[in-house]
Amino acid sequence: MRVLIIEDDQNLLETLITRFEKEGFLVDAADNGEDGLYKGQEYPADVAVIDLGLPKISGMEVIQTLRNDGFTYPILVLTARGSWQDKVMGLDAGADDYLVKPFHFPELLARVNALLRRSSGHSTPEITCDHVSLNTSTQEVRVEGRLVDLTSYEYKVLEYLMMHQGEVVSKTTLTEHIYHQDFDRDSNVIEVFVGRLRKKLKAADSDNKIIETLRGRGYRMRASSTE
Repeated sequence: MRVLIIEDDQNLLETLITRFEKEGFLVDAADNGEDGLYKGQEYPADVAVIDLGLPKISGMEVIQTLRNDGFTYPILVLTARGSWQDKVMGLDAGADDYLVKPFHFPELLARVNALLRRSSGHSTPEITCDHVSLNTSTQEVRVEGRLVDLTSYEYKVLEYLMMHQGEVVSKTTLTEHIYHQDFDRDSNVIEVFVGRLRKKLKAADSDNKIIETLRGRGYRMRASSTE
């Protein structure tokens, strides 16, 4: 998943980049509102963490502009302003959650993961698709209850597809959400990851088509048979 962080405290910004990357996120970062707004409009974020007290353009204005421009990805406000009035203003501007500094990173991570789940229609960390289950908190993947070992990029591809079950996801979209901008878009590495996932996710009686290929369009995680 791809997170946008807009924070003007350089030490905190660097810490958040390191911690989110350690958790497997692709991170875009900015230390002022102007740069952050540009990245929020031009980069394919899945979720954003935005400080309110930013130079050049305030965090409040960044949020309002993104919402007015039609960007719907979840936004968490991270700020030292702890009054209830500030919280109301942030939420009214279009934010989905609010965390006051100082904070503990595990709480921030839990809130971000919860926003990601809700935005894709899931209420718990456990996401299932037929015989495959994925836990976004522990990053464990199981096939028919059996734990499956995935590489970090295999997990990222599967997580994105699981979060968007039933949707057609292009190779370009997958690439944008797991790699930085300078990645070779003509590479067949996504095809390789999907091929490996199919083998690892195959159940005893499976037809091995839980991840479907739609020629010229991309991939689709087959929705659960109960849906």
